[in-house]
Amino acid sequence: MAVRPVSGGRVLSLDTLVRLRRGLHTPGTPRRLPVPDGMTAPMGCDAVEVPSRFGPQLLSRLPRVGCVYADAAHWWWLVPSDSDYALEWPTPAQYAAGAMVPDAPAVPDLIHRPSGTLPYTPPIPLYLALCRVTGTTPTWSRPAVA
Repeated sequence: MAVRPVSGGRVLSLDTLVRLRRGLHTPGTPRRLPVPDGMTAPMGCDAVEVPSRFGPQLLSRLPRVGCVYADAAHWWWLVPSDSDYALEWPTPAQYAAGAMVPDAPAVPDLIHRPSGTLPYTPPIPLYLALCRVTGTTPTWSRPAVA
């Protein structure tokens, strides 16, 4: 398939247009964390981003760890989609719907891959561990405000 210009000029094929679009990717454009080959994500994927200083502390507190990606500044934990439903993830964590990593010049490195076929870290233990290392009271333990 080719796109013909209305008045003179070059004819661009679909392949050329796709290559041009990929070339437009600039730093700051969100990138999706990939599910590794051989793994399935039947519940979809979101991610929880934390500063790298918390990463090792969280690893030691979790009974099961799914796929974890990291760069020098952040670690990302794959969780099932909608793991933010009715949860306020504690600051400085950021919840990334669709496992989209904003402002990353490249996809972060996969630093942990579980032995099974599911890429997920269970969100409730991750949430509780993150509350613990940040000194935040879990949402359901806070006093109700009228």
